[in-house]
Parts: sequence; structure tokens; C-alpha cells
Amino acid sequence: MTIRVLVADDQSMVRAGFRMLLSGEEDLEVVAEASNGLEAVDKAARYEPTVVLMDIRMPELDGLEATRRILAADPEARVLVLTTFDLDEYVYEALRAGASGFVLKDDPPEQLLDAIRTVAAGDALLSPAITKRVIREFARMPRPRPPKELDDLSARELEVFRLIAQGLSNARIGQELFISETTVKTHVTHILAKLGLHDRVQAVVLAYQTGIFADAPEPDGGSP
Repeated sequence: MTIRVLVADDQSMVRAGFRMLLSGEEDLEVVAEASNGLEAVDKAARYEPTVVLMDIRMPELDGLEATRRILAADPEARVLVLTTFDLDEYVYEALRAGASGFVLKDDPPEQLLDAIRTVAAGDALLSPAITKRVIREFARMPRPRPPKELDDLSARELEVFRLIAQGLSNARIGQELFISETTVKTHVTHILAKLGLHDRVQAVVLAYQTGIFADAPEPDGGSP
């Protein structure tokens, strides 16, 4: 099945670069481009892309509000945030808005392609290095009370949730808990459903907003 991509960036050269890169892949197709947030919202509704590549800093409507509007209209939409090496101040808000992950504009092409496929498959993209920055950001914020739905999680689900919050992939979680990756995926699905979350990125945000695992060690920054 072809992954339909909408590229939203105010720089025409960036859009052209992504279109050229994706055109060489049999399973990827750029179905539309947008030069500002308003266009992105309109074209997301019109073309129903599998993944939206969303720049944060755009005229008329920034990528943050565009992400909110796209996900409000279609909660199943997948938004992959384009950012620079030094994370934009709005990235944390994009996480709260439901973005499924991040790619750096200067990432190697193969990493970008992998990121699009990962998000299209319904997974989220949040590396341990990014998770560290999320932790530091939320550590400075007032913490709301943890949701009552946490009580619905089993002991094993809480263990898995803790490792998700550390930025570990399903494979790594399986190694830590001596269970199969398939079993981990089942636990993750149950955790997200019970907590009413879109994906594991939102799970990380919830964990560090509320301080659920305040005593958990920070991720080591290795490969997810």
C-alpha cells in the first residue's frame, strides 16, 4: 500500500527536496504540498494523506496550530514534525497536540524515509535523546494530578509504561522484561487504550507532565 505524504514547509526548496527524495521510493508518494499552516489544514482534509510532514515555523498559521486542527478533524492523522537540530520551543506543544514524532531537516535521507514509514505504520518516533529534552522541559513545569485511569493498568502494564517513558523501543522493552516483542506491542496497545492516548509519544508526555515515574532514570541516549 502506498504511503501518501503531505509536505508542509514555507521554503519551496525544502518541499522540492522532499518531493525528489520520496519520488524514488515505490511505497511513498507526495500527494500535496503546503506553504503555510492554513494550506496544510485544507490539503490534509482534501487529500487525506497517510503522513503529514509539518514544519513548525510557517506564515499565516504555524505548524503547531495546524497540527491541532488536523488532529481535531481526524484523530487518526499522523503528523511528523520537521525541526532543526536545536529543538524549536514549540516542539513540546506539538507533542501535546498529538504529533507522532520528529525528524531533523538535516537527518540522513534513509532516516527520514524510515521515520515516515514508522509513523505511517501507526508507531511513534521519539528517540531517547529527544526524550531527555522532553523530561528536562516538563521537570520545570507544575505537575497536574495523574489521571485516575492509571489505576486501571496492571502491574506489568505499569512496568511497560515506565520503559516507554524512558524512550525504549518495543524490542528493548522486551529485552528488559524478558518477554516477546509481540507481547510488548499488546501491552502498549492496552496502555494507550486505557489512558485514552493517541500513541507512545503522548504516553511519554503524560508520564513527565504528571511525574508518574519521577524516580525513573533518564534514558541513556542510545539507539531506540
